[in-house]
Amino acid sequence: MDRRKFFRNGSLFALGTSLLNPFDLAAAPTDFDTFKKNKKAKNIIIVVSDGMSIGTLNMTDLYLSRKTGVGSNWLQLYRDNKITRALMDMASASSIVTDSAAASSSWGGGVRIANKGINVSANGQEHLPIWQKFKMAGKMAGCVTTVPITHATPAGFCVNSKSRYEQEEIAEKYLVQGFDIMMGGGDKYFSSEQRKDKVNMYQKFATAGYQVVKTRNEMLVANPDKPILGVFDTNGLPYSKDRNSSKELTEKIPTLGEMTQKAIDRMKNNPEGFVLQVEAGKVDWAAHGNDITGLIYDQVAHDEAVKVAIDFAEKDKETLVIITTDHGNSNPGVISGKKANDNFDSVQNYKHTNEWILNGFGKETSIAQIKERIEYANNFGVTDKEAKLILSYYTNLKSEEGLYNARHLPFKALAEIQKKHNSIGWISQHHSADYVELAMFGPGSDLLTPFIKNTDLHYLMLEAAEVENKF
Repeated sequence: MDRRKFFRNGSLFALGTSLLNPFDLAAAPTDFDTFKKNKKAKNIIIVVSDGMSIGTLNMTDLYLSRKTGVGSNWLQLYRDNKITRALMDMASASSIVTDSAAASSSWGGGVRIANKGINVSANGQEHLPIWQKFKMAGKMAGCVTTVPITHATPAGFCVNSKSRYEQEEIAEKYLVQGFDIMMGGGDKYFSSEQRKDKVNMYQKFATAGYQVVKTRNEMLVANPDKPILGVFDTNGLPYSKDRNSSKELTEKIPTLGEMTQKAIDRMKNNPEGFVLQVEAGKVDWAAHGNDITGLIYDQVAHDEAVKVAIDFAEKDKETLVIITTDHGNSNPGVISGKKANDNFDSVQNYKHTNEWILNGFGKETSIAQIKERIEYANNFGVTDKEAKLILSYYTNLKSEEGLYNARHLPFKALAEIQKKHNSIGWISQHHSADYVELAMFGPGSDLLTPFIKNTDLHYLMLEAAEVENKF
C-alpha cells in the first residue's frame, strides 16, 4: 500500500480542517534514516511515564548524568538526533487538566471524553479502543504497568467503561478481548478473596489458556508461545527504590524493563506484528505524594524500559517506538540556591521512598524513632520540631488529602522538610495542564509534526501501521 496515498484518503483525512492539518507531510522533517520514512510500522511500542512533568524528565536526566556520567536514554535520543519530537495538548472533553482515564482514551479511542471515563462519551457513545482495532487487523496486543493492570492508562487502550473505577469489570473485559500479555499489579481485582463478587478471575484466565504468573521468576520462565496474565502485587507494585532496597521484593517483583522484554518476546514472532503499551504508572503516584525518591527512581525504571524498546526497534527496523506522558503532575524542579548542586546530589544517597518512611510511623512512635527512620532513609537529620510536626499527623488525627493517600499521610509536610536538604520544590500535589513531551523513533515517526492534539496520536498510529480506521 502507498502510505502517503493512504494518508490522504484514509482515516486522518476524516479529521477535517479543524485540526489545521496537524500531520502536514510537507512540513515533515527530512533528515531521518530511510527506514523511518515510507515504510510500514509492523509493530508499535508506546512507553508512557504517567504524570511526568517536564521537571521530572529534567531531574532524572540530571540525576543520572551526575551519578553515572551518562544521562537518560530518553534525552540521549534527543542528543543523538534520532527521534522526531513534538509537544502534545492533552486536554480532556471536560477540562484543560486531564486525568489518566481521559488522556489514555484520547489515544485509545481517538476522541476526547470527560475525566474519569474510559472511551465512553458523555452521551453514552462508545469508541472502539485502538488495541482492539489492531487485534482485528491480526496483530497481537498487550500492556505492562507498575500500577494495577486494570488501571486507567492500560484500560484506555483496551476497553470501554463508563468509570475508571470499575476495575473488577475491566479485568473481565480483558478476558473477553483475549489480549496476549497483560502484566502489572491489581491482585484485588482478580482474586476471589478480594473481589466483591468473589469470582476467581485467575481461574477464568487459566481456563481460557492463559499462563497466570505471580512472581518475577514465574514470569521469566513463562512460555512465550502462550498468553500471559501477570499480577505481582495487591495494588500497585512497590516503588523501584523500595524494591531495590529489599532482597525479598527484588526476587518477587519484576522491573518494568523486564516486563517490557517479556512482552516483546511473547509477541515479536507474530507474522502480523504486535502493539504494546508500557506504563511507568507510579511516577504519577509519587508526584501526587511529592515523593522525590519514588518519582526519580521510577522515572529511571521507565527509562530502562525505553532502552529495551529502542534496542529492539534498532535491530528489528519495523517497530515504531513512541515515548511520552499523559499529563504533568505537581511540576517539581530543582530550585535555586548556593548549595543546589550538593543538595540535589544528596538524593543519590536516599535508601527509601517517603511512602516507606511515613508508613513506618503511628501515634505510638517516639520523636527519636521518627528522627532515626528519616535519617536512615534520607541520610540527613531532622530537628525535634520537624519530627514533632510529622508525629502530629498521627497523634492529633490531622489529615493530608491526596490521591493514592488512603492513610492521609503527611507527604507534603515531609517534602517541605526535605526541600531544605535537596533543593527540590513542588507546586502542588495534583495534575497540571502542561503540554507534554512526545518522541518517536522508527517507521512512521516522519508523520509527526511539532505540535499535535492528543487524539491525533490515535490516527497517527493507525496510519503508521497502515491499519484503516474502518472498525
